[in-house]
Amino acid sequence: MGVFILLLIPFAIFLGLLLPIIAIIDILKSKFQGNDNILMILIVIFIPFGAILYFVIAPSRKI
Repeated sequence: MGVFILLLIPFAIFLGLLLPIIAIIDILKSKFQGNDNILMILIVIFIPFGAILYFVIAPSRKI
């Protein structure tokens, strides 16, 4: 059980901190239709697991 928790901690840090930062950087570099970039930033910041949702939705919304 202890080893499992030690393996889970880096994964949680990645999802909780690094993935949203990577998503916001990608949003700022990309071009979207209309004001979708503002919508994407709000999704990443305010929705739990919003960064994962962004990487699923964004490719179809980019110009």
